[in-house]
Amino acid sequence: MSWWDVLLGRTEPAKADLDALFALPSASVTLQAATGFAPTGSGAVCFRSAEGGAFATLQRDIAELLDSGGGPPVEISQDSYGYTWLLVRRAPDQFGDLVTDLHAVNSSLEAADFGPSLLCSLVSFTDPNGRRLALVYLYKQGTFYPFAPLSGQRRDNTLELEIRGALAGELPIEPDLGRWFPLWGAPGL
Repeated sequence: MSWWDVLLGRTEPAKADLDALFALPSASVTLQAATGFAPTGSGAVCFRSAEGGAFATLQRDIAELLDSGGGPPVEISQDSYGYTWLLVRRAPDQFGDLVTDLHAVNSSLEAADFGPSLLCSLVSFTDPNGRRLALVYLYKQGTFYPFAPLSGQRRDNTLELEIRGALAGELPIEPDLGRWFPLWGAPGL
């Protein structure tokens, strides 16, 4: 950062640390012990698709790479905002493999210079009462936040704050609650 940036009050954006995703398996143990939420085996990566053959080929190669592991096929969908979701499913007891798959997707997009297209990654959890929860990784911030959807596009804010408290020592939690975006209809949630 130059001294002009300091004078003008500009700051460098946080750099994504994709290796932070590897903290999710231990955080899931803490989450289950503290709140009863267990992994569902679903995780997704959200990104804005780029035009052109190179991006389409990369997207196909990523899906083929993940499918080659003998797991269920990767599901690709698009939401109403124009973002592409790549959904990966594993058995709930294969949470570490799921996180590795999500890391591979993010790393592949970043290595091909499509990092600015990445929006977020999420992993899904549920509790014995059927409540749903996602831990969302914000690529551009390098932080996580909990998202607890309720029916009718409402959120369980109390639960989200409880999860924040339970995982504060495990994951870099997004401090700005204004960045805790709802992900209505996210695949796998």
